[in-house]
Order: sequence, then structure tokens, then C-alpha cells
Amino acid sequence: MDNFSIGIFIIPTVVLSLVMLLYFYFKSKVKHKKPYRKMVVTIAAMAFMLNLIWEVAQGPLYEGFEYDLKHVSFCALASVADMLMVLILFFGFNLIFCSVSWITYLSPKRVLILVMVGTIGAIIAEMWHTSQSDWTYSEAMPMIPGVEVGLSPVLQFAVLPYLIFMICNRFIKEGDLEI
Repeated sequence: MDNFSIGIFIIPTVVLSLVMLLYFYFKSKVKHKKPYRKMVVTIAAMAFMLNLIWEVAQGPLYEGFEYDLKHVSFCALASVADMLMVLILFFGFNLIFCSVSWITYLSPKRVLILVMVGTIGAIIAEMWHTSQSDWTYSEAMPMIPGVEVGLSPVLQFAVLPYLIFMICNRFIKEGDLEI
């Protein structure tokens, strides 16, 4: 956790720019701006909170992790990056389904696609970060055979986006997010 690659800063910057671009693109398309803004803010807040809990809980699965300000702060920073990735998933699926309100109907097919995309994305991200020595797993981390990445961070992105969208779905009223 002491040797960070430049990519750990560049990638979130690019993702933040993309999130902002997509936010304003869809904002220009929706009829009701306030519910749209509320939905995006709710997704962002929920994503940050749930990812922070997960990051801190899985901390001992990483080499050298301690429950101190330095490591918990790193978890908070990682949670911001995780939040941005959840927003990329939200906006990406907006484009795929041609609808901002796609989360109002989380069919089994949509959930399966979401879980698959989250899983594949997490595997790629973990392979990248571990190859760059951004972090190292401890012996306690259960590994996924074949790809040699940690199970916990992959489960994080397989499960949390669905949970976040399912919770946030409750804040949408019929017709609020029409394009």
C-alpha cells in the first residue's frame, strides 16, 4: 500500500470526468431534473457508504493493513473510486437500456448482466492494481483460482451495485425519470 502507481490517480480522474459528462448529458434529457439529481446523489451517497463499510471490513485481507487513520483514509479514498465506478455502471446501463429509469425494473436478466459486468470489471481492476503493486493481499485473502485475484473485492463489485440500485430504486416515482 506504500508504492502507488500513477494509474491509481489518473484512472479515477478520467472516470470522474466521464461521470460528470454523463451526468450532464442525461440531465439534459430528463423531463424532471430534481428527481434525477436526487437519484444520482442518492446512488453516489449509498455507493460511498456501503463501499466504505466493505473496504474497512476487508482491510485485514490486505498486507500491512491496520485500523489507523492512514489505512482507513485509504479505504475512504478507495470508496470514492468505487462510488465513481458504480456511477459509471449506472450511466453505462442508462446508455444500453436507453433509459435513466432502468433500475426501476431490475429483471433477473438485468441483474445477471450487472453482476457479470461488476465481476469482470473487478477482476480486471484487481489484476491491474496488484500487478502495479498498488496493494498486496495478505495470506487471509481467499483467492479466485485461474485469475489469482482476491475473492472479497470481486464480490464487492458483484454484489454492491445491485444492492445500491435496489435500495435507490425505492426513491423513484413513476414517470420522474422519463427521457
